[in-house]
Amino acid sequence: MKFLPPLKQATLIQRYKRFLADIKLPCGKEKTIHCANTGAMTGCGSKGDTIWYSTSSNPKRKYPNSWEITQSSEGHKICVNTARANQLVIEAIKSNRVKELLGYQEIQTEVNYGIENSRIDILLKSENEPNCYIEVKSVTLLSEDGQGYFPDSVTTRGQKHLRELTEMAQSGSRAVLFFTVLHSGIEKVAPAHHIDAKYSQLLNYAIEHGVEVLCYKAEYSTNEIELVRPIKFNAAQ
Repeated sequence: MKFLPPLKQATLIQRYKRFLADIKLPCGKEKTIHCANTGAMTGCGSKGDTIWYSTSSNPKRKYPNSWEITQSSEGHKICVNTARANQLVIEAIKSNRVKELLGYQEIQTEVNYGIENSRIDILLKSENEPNCYIEVKSVTLLSEDGQGYFPDSVTTRGQKHLRELTEMAQSGSRAVLFFTVLHSGIEKVAPAHHIDAKYSQLLNYAIEHGVEVLCYKAEYSTNEIELVRPIKFNAAQ
């Protein structure tokens, strides 16, 4: 995924009201930008961090700039725009970089499904295979020794998604929980039982009943992010 126009650099002052952030430009001017992340963003946006933001050409947007990437004090890069996770997964599938998801002829997004009135992030279809339902989650919470966790706060919405995926797997479809690792310091992923025990329990149940878990890590270059390689997933014990 390439950013066009190129991202611009600034210094983070603060994030507030969940969807807003104040930044300082290199010239010293301050600006308010949009933050497309509803999570806790633990460790992903401290005062003084270097950030990069995009610019929209949509004249109707109140805040035309969006916070995309943070560089932490440890030097890690983190994509904080959760909307990018789905885009990166779709791009990787189309480019045949996800070996577990080869051979599908059709990709649909935001399709209604399930018994709890949900929408699946990605639906893959093939003439010779069962439909594949993919729920995408972005992982940015880093602990020590490269350990990443999901979620970073209690997520009733995520719990619902696990129930829906389990139902699809039990009905004969393929169901995949896809962890998109957007933190350069994360090398393995586990459910955050210490944050949301219910989610962890539901995930174990989902795996036991046929839901697959994939974890792919993003890598960064100048104005570009790509999902390039799988990393290890450790189920809760």
